[in-house]
Amino acid sequence: MITVTVCVGSSCHIKGAREMITRFNDFLTNKGLEDKVELKGSFCMERCGEGINWKFGDEILSSPSAEEGAKTFRKKVQNALKKKKPKGSAKKPRKRRS
Repeated sequence: MITVTVCVGSSCHIKGAREMITRFNDFLTNKGLEDKVELKGSFCMERCGEGINWKFGDEILSSPSAEEGAKTFRKKVQNALKKKKPKGSAKKPRKRRS
């Protein structure tokens, strides 16, 4: 499971953290990915001057707006899920025995 943590401290809240969380959640719901990505809130990530702060796994990110954060989130989720798909999962045809 992918864990995404959004700062909900006062600075990030004022900059749009709540809207960003809503956008993240809407994307996950629309794509049926609620069981693959866990959304969490966190208080201050100590990067208040950088934008709306959030973490994708262990990677700390800052987004200038909820819209930009949502774009980055969608890309990161899609890329992470592509990497997690097992290779060679397509079934090979069975040989018939005579």
